[in-house]
Amino acid sequence: MANTAQATKRARQAEIHRQRNASQRSELRTSIKKVFAAIRTGNAEAATQAYRKAVPVIDSAVGKGLIHHNKAARHKSRLNQHIRAL
Repeated sequence: MANTAQATKRARQAEIHRQRNASQRSELRTSIKKVFAAIRTGNAEAATQAYRKAVPVIDSAVGKGLIHHNKAARHKSRLNQHIRAL
């Protein structure tokens, strides 16, 4: 339990940030799963469209500090690799 006004405020802010981060992380994971779902169907066009929608979400997560830029590059590279294999 927070003992000072400052600690109380930081606890409030931490909870707001935690919820926002969880929401954005969920959106990121969902967009990646949609690309993999499109890849599993074998439809290259659908997979490409899903990939194009996922890239800005991944880049946005980097800009917000949610994930490291190397992790974003790794995700994009692997997704693209799967799409090219179709």
